[in-house]
Amino acid sequence: MPAPVTARDAALLPRLAVLVFAVLQALTPLLPRLGIGQPIGERSDNVQTLITPAGWAFSIWGPLYAGSIIFAIFQALPSQRRSALLGRIRWPAAGAFLGNALWAAYAQLFGLGFISVLIILFTLVCLLIVYRDFSRWPPDFTRQERWLVLLPLSALAAWLTAATIANVAATLRFHGVEAGDAAPAIAAAVLIAGGSIAAAALYRSRGNPAYALVFLWALAGIYMAGGQVQMLVGVSAGVAAALVIGGMVAGLRRKNQVDGQNDHSAERHRGH
Repeated sequence: MPAPVTARDAALLPRLAVLVFAVLQALTPLLPRLGIGQPIGERSDNVQTLITPAGWAFSIWGPLYAGSIIFAIFQALPSQRRSALLGRIRWPAAGAFLGNALWAAYAQLFGLGFISVLIILFTLVCLLIVYRDFSRWPPDFTRQERWLVLLPLSALAAWLTAATIANVAATLRFHGVEAGDAAPAIAAAVLIAGGSIAAAALYRSRGNPAYALVFLWALAGIYMAGGQVQMLVGVSAGVAAALVIGGMVAGLRRKNQVDGQNDHSAERHRGH
């Protein structure tokens, strides 16, 4: 009969899962160096679309991997064992890291097929759960939480939002679904829809510059690739960028209003 799982073991498991999967997601893209599969860049080039970012944009994975590992180490520290924020996001963060590792493995072995879309959607859902908790959390993150939790996971969520859109388009081409002459218009509509979604997320999360900057990085990559081929795509990338910046500014104003109301309420209580 197996031994019962103690409360200490249960608390240790998510911390270990986050740490292990954060390292795994950074190592999995190295499989081609061991002779296993093809590099993700080559797979992506084979099914490039108008909303595939330029190659240089994918260099952001270096900071994203580093930020994920730093977060994973931080949340595993004994001093963070009872953190209420980390307690809420550990499992979805672990799921996101695992999803990134599975996506990289599948893409390198089989290409950007339908299964890759399911994996990246799972990853995005995990990150959106984390991002939702950030949005609902009181605006009094500690300095460590801002730099070691909020920043890396928000950046990863932003990139996965853009990457999911690009992955869906690449998968359709992988399976032979071509839009023909309508491709630029469809790409433009997708970009504006993506920018609108990002703007709404930024407003709800009280600005979140990390999310905004990474999403703008993705849009810059799309502008410098598909935007140079089709003017409509370039214009739409600019419109999406304006929406993102507007959402961030409105979110930051909302944050300042909330902070001002809280300060005013605190002063009133002190006056009584």
